[in-house]
Amino acid sequence: MTPAIICVKPLNDYSLNLIFENGETKRFDMKPYLETGQFKQLKDISVFKKVRISFDTIEWENKLDFDPEILYEYGIKIEK
Repeated sequence: MTPAIICVKPLNDYSLNLIFENGETKRFDMKPYLETGQFKQLKDISVFKKVRISFDTIEWENKLDFDPEILYEYGIKIEK
């Protein structure tokens, strides 16, 4: 089972710092997704930075969300 996201911080380079309930911190690069479908809306950095926690994953004000399994599996672990 994928751990829930408990904290998200958007960065200026269109990546996200994510903290999961198991204590792991990962960085996920959103740039490859900004050229597809609805995610093109997130190319506006002011929209991108309005990401928030929603249940066990993240979403933006425009109701776009992202699969927590992808965020966890492909996020790059950040050592503290």
